[in-house]
This record gives sequence, C-alpha cells and structure tokens, in this order.
Amino acid sequence: MKYLYENKGKQILSRNDEYSVPFSDKSCQNLRPDCENCFGLCCVALYFSASEGFPIDKDAGQPCLNLQSDFRCCVYKNLRERGLKGCIAFDCFGAGQKVSQASFGGHDWRKVPESATQMFEVFLIMRQLQELLWYLTEALTLQPAHPIHSGLNSMLNKTERLTHLSPGSLIELDVALHRSDVNTLLLKTSEYVRAEVYLGRKTSSISKKTLGRGLDLIGADLKRTDMRGKNLRGAYLIAADLRGVDLSGADLIGADLRDADIRGADLSNSIFLTQAQINTAIGDKSTKLPSLLNRPTYWGG
Repeated sequence: MKYLYENKGKQILSRNDEYSVPFSDKSCQNLRPDCENCFGLCCVALYFSASEGFPIDKDAGQPCLNLQSDFRCCVYKNLRERGLKGCIAFDCFGAGQKVSQASFGGHDWRKVPESATQMFEVFLIMRQLQELLWYLTEALTLQPAHPIHSGLNSMLNKTERLTHLSPGSLIELDVALHRSDVNTLLLKTSEYVRAEVYLGRKTSSISKKTLGRGLDLIGADLKRTDMRGKNLRGAYLIAADLRGVDLSGADLIGADLRDADIRGADLSNSIFLTQAQINTAIGDKSTKLPSLLNRPTYWGG
C-alpha cells in the first residue's frame, strides 16, 4: 500500500520549540512503511469494510482484489479518486517489512502457504508494537518529560526486543498488557508537556471541563477555541472546524481527525500525532505539521 504524500526523504528536522530535541534519522527510519520489502500484508491480513473506505468487504486473510502478484496495489495512484480513504489512511509503522523480512526471513506467504495464517496474525501484533515504538521515540524528544526519560528509554528498548521474538512467541504475547504499561508512561509524558504549556497562563474552568479525553467534538466549530495543551486523547474530531487553530502541546493520541478541517492550523508542536491521522484530515499548504509527518499531495493549495 502506497501513501499519497510528499516525501521529505531522510532529513529529519527538530521541532523548533523550547521543549523538544531532534528525532534522529536512525530512530525513525524503521518505523515507516517500506512496501517494496513487504508481502502486501496490509492488503491481506486486515479485515476490510467497503463502508469504511476500503475496496470491498473482505475477511482477514483474504487478499484484496487489487493486490497483484508482485504484492503491489494496482490502483494505489487513484486511491483518492476511488474514495478509498481506508487505504489512504492506513499506516503499519514499518510492521510490514519487519514481519516479511525479519520474522519470516523473506519467505512470502504465497510461496510458503503453510505460514500464511501465522504471518498474518504476527503482522497484526507487530503493527501494535511498532506503533508503540513510534510514540515512545517521540516521547523521548520531549524535554518536559525529562524526569521519566529513563523509564521511557527502558520501555522503548523492551518493546524493540519484543519485536524480535519468534513468530510463535509473538502470538503468545499479551500485547494489551504491554500497551497498558506503555500508555502509563505516555500519559505521564502528556501531563508534563501540557503542564508546561499551561505554565504562566490562565485558563478558564469552563475550558478545562469541556475539553478532555474521548470528547465528542464531531462537527464542532473550534476556530475560536484555545486548544493549546489540551488533552484530546481519543477525541472525536470528525469534520470539526480547526481552521487556523494553534494545537501546540495538544495530545492527539488516538484522536479521530477524519475530514477535520485543519487548513491553516498549527500542529507542528502537537504530540503523538501520526501520518494516518493526517491522511484523513483536510489541510492545505498553510497547515503546519510535525517535522516527521508528510503533507499529503492531494491537499493542494
């Protein structure tokens, strides 16, 4: 599965604010999709629903009708025109190539069909671990979270070690328990960052009560709302109007940004934002993004 965004290459820039340090090229290069070294796992292992922006309704383990013999998608250049938002949004965080080349040593599921079921199951687990590595890597760049950097680093190393387990061991892994342990640290990181944003500012009690984790902001007009340092974890921002809004220090982990209007918005210093979230939103050339994320080419001007 290919992504329709402008490739910034391997130049990784730091966020130009007071509470971050640069991501290094090495720290994130394995957390990006490399479709050339994957066996089309996202096009096979996942359950698809046409109503969610995928080509067809299909069961997990059934190849997508657009998957070719060379594991390439035959319509990837026209995903947007076909309305395939599910395909555009999906990000494996590098799990595809890791499972294909490391976990299964470059032996694809078509040539070794007896490994197919296990490979698909491992891919679903690996994607979760790679996503956690993305968040942990980012958390280690955030200076306000310096008091827990040691714990974050230990958890990152532990998570990386888990990704190198054998396929059988990965399937037996309690991913939910590990995710819970990681999330405890990520939440603490968020609290440190957002506290620094609030430092020296007065915020109304109404603002604090109306914005928070898992909030329903579907279609909300937020253009005049101070969103800096807000806890928007898991918030439903579908079709919300965020034009020109400053989201510095806002925690967007798991936030649903489908069709959210972020034209002119500043997300450059928001935290825990992913490419998949950006790919589902509506932006333009004036939208400011974190340095590791790429501007979708279809945003235009």
